Amino acid sequence: MFKSTKDPNAMKMREQLITQVILLLIAFSVIFPILYVFGMSVNPDPRRPTQLVIFPSTPTLASYSAVLDRPTANPATFWQLAFNSTLLSAGVAGASLFISVFAAYAFSRFRFAGREFLMILVIALRLIPGVAILVPLFVLFNGLRINNTLYVATTAALALACFAFTLSWFISRYRDNEAGTGAILTLVVGLFVAVMMAQTAYANYGKTDEFNLRTSLLGVGIAMLSGSLPFAVWNLKGYLDTVPKELEEAARIDGASFNQTFFRIVLPLAAPVLAITFFLSFMGNWAEFYISWMFLTEPETYTLSMTLWNIVGQYAANIPWNRFAAYSMVMAFPVAVVYMLFQKQIVGGLTLGGVKG
Repeated sequence: MFKSTKDPNAMKMREQLITQVILLLIAFSVIFPILYVFGMSVNPDPRRPTQLVIFPSTPTLASYSAVLDRPTANPATFWQLAFNSTLLSAGVAGASLFISVFAAYAFSRFRFAGREFLMILVIALRLIPGVAILVPLFVLFNGLRINNTLYVATTAALALACFAFTLSWFISRYRDNEAGTGAILTLVVGLFVAVMMAQTAYANYGKTDEFNLRTSLLGVGIAMLSGSLPFAVWNLKGYLDTVPKELEEAARIDGASFNQTFFRIVLPLAAPVLAITFFLSFMGNWAEFYISWMFLTEPETYTLSMTLWNIVGQYAANIPWNRFAAYSMVMAFPVAVVYMLFQKQIVGGLTLGGVKG
């Protein structure tokens, strides 16, 4: 008797065809809008399209040139807007990661009174719509006004302290041959936070008015931070639960303190999920609009998403659709490229804390 060599798990031809058709439909539904917006961006006609044209007969890059030169009538240039968006997104992502990794470790390793209640409270904050807390934050931040000179001096001192501490910490790790991925990531985040604070101090230097937290990128960043922390804490906690406690116990038997165990064992093992959490937070903050729109009033503090809204006119017929589409493509390009390059790591990082062991 001959044994059948047919794989029992193999799909039948009809099932394969159905699966391929479904996948093609999904791919088409995802790719078609992108192709349509790109075709609109290279169309020389700025009017609202009345026909379905995927790619114009006479394409041009004039819309991209206009967007990079001056997106709107506001005095802010495209590169200043891009810097503000990058500074805000990366600063919030870095601060969220710095705070959440300590909170996630405490929830994962320690048992203390009120632990379950605090964990439920963290996830409950994630369920509250951001619009619900927008008005209280607006009123609170609008009332926080301090002398501008004092604010600039304090911010500059904090930026210098953050820079010196981060650099000295990384040098000490490098001398001990422990400058791994986690140390490099911490260095990048720390330096970027220092740059963010230094840029904020520089932007407010010489102003005579009182510093208003509500109208600054710092105030917007703090408001955005409240929405980023719950996801970061739960994502990191899920992964830290899978890190064997025996590694930390063995280190403490050898004389390591809690801080040494955390920084030299736990953080290097958690480097992949730290990177993924940072990227996901950055990606969400990059497209944030409503907090910035409600808080910021000065054009030099505007972000890319705010300027994209400014291109929209009162009537659809008055919108320069080719420039609007070009701006959308330029704004989405950096995040899309990074996502495509690290797609496997992002998907894997999301599932790191989903299983035990």
